[in-house]
Amino acid sequence: MRDLDLTTLRLLVAVCEQQNMARVAEQSHIAPSAISKRIAQLESNLGVSLLTRTRRGVQPTAAGLALVEHARTMLFAAERIENDVTAFAGGIKGTVRILATPSAIAESLLEDISAFMREPVNREIKVDIEECVTSELLRNMREGSSAIGVCWNHTDLGDLQQRPYRKDKLALAVHQEHPLAIYDKLRFEDTLDYEHVGMRPDSAVVVMLQRAAAQVERSVRFRVLVSNFDAAFRVVAANLAVGVIPAEISTLYASALKVKMIPLTDSWAQREFSICYRDFDALPVAGQRLVENLVRKSEI
Repeated sequence: MRDLDLTTLRLLVAVCEQQNMARVAEQSHIAPSAISKRIAQLESNLGVSLLTRTRRGVQPTAAGLALVEHARTMLFAAERIENDVTAFAGGIKGTVRILATPSAIAESLLEDISAFMREPVNREIKVDIEECVTSELLRNMREGSSAIGVCWNHTDLGDLQQRPYRKDKLALAVHQEHPLAIYDKLRFEDTLDYEHVGMRPDSAVVVMLQRAAAQVERSVRFRVLVSNFDAAFRVVAANLAVGVIPAEISTLYASALKVKMIPLTDSWAQREFSICYRDFDALPVAGQRLVENLVRKSEI
């Protein structure tokens, strides 16, 4: 048997689905006689009849139905092969949606994605980034409304697949005239006599701080709740409260706002982020390429 021609198989599938060769010819911008000739040649090569021609159109024979079933599989595989090879060639297009926590966005994620999109081979890839707390992120991921998430790996990710991303350290931000400013390092429990600024009550950091305080039979007194780290630094700069904030982003604010960053010695203050998804193999090629790129950057 000669090699099967994908164009002919594609036309055969369309003809069997629509049962009308003229309509398929119009949609494919090809003469009906050309389609008929291709299918007749395929029938000759296989030695079987694939279509029954009637006044009302065409109907697939039993052999035709069997071939159409295999043809759909072959055409799908051919499309995946083309997409994968195109990815290596750099001609890939697509939009990748990412959900990320405020900590991930405030630190290196935006810079890493920007560097990825500036590479010539990725110029046709668009990335949509949405900020949300970890609980919302995981709910969206499990409901299938987002392909990729970036969050703190301290959270139970359940059945989601994950890859390690970047690490950070939490520190205490205090005004330079605050009583705690005399220290070079602190345990979190040593900060509980003072009022804090925090993020949303359901954010992973706030939940973690409340849990850490409960372990020493204390509680965190939040004077102010804000939506982002920029606002948290301004609260600290006004000497209204202290705040637990990633040390990696402090360089943008600390010196300008007269804020001192004091490292926390608690083990949980050393954090690692994860890139998570439901199934890596099911991600579009653009999404797979972005994940691999982010993982590589975190290893440098």
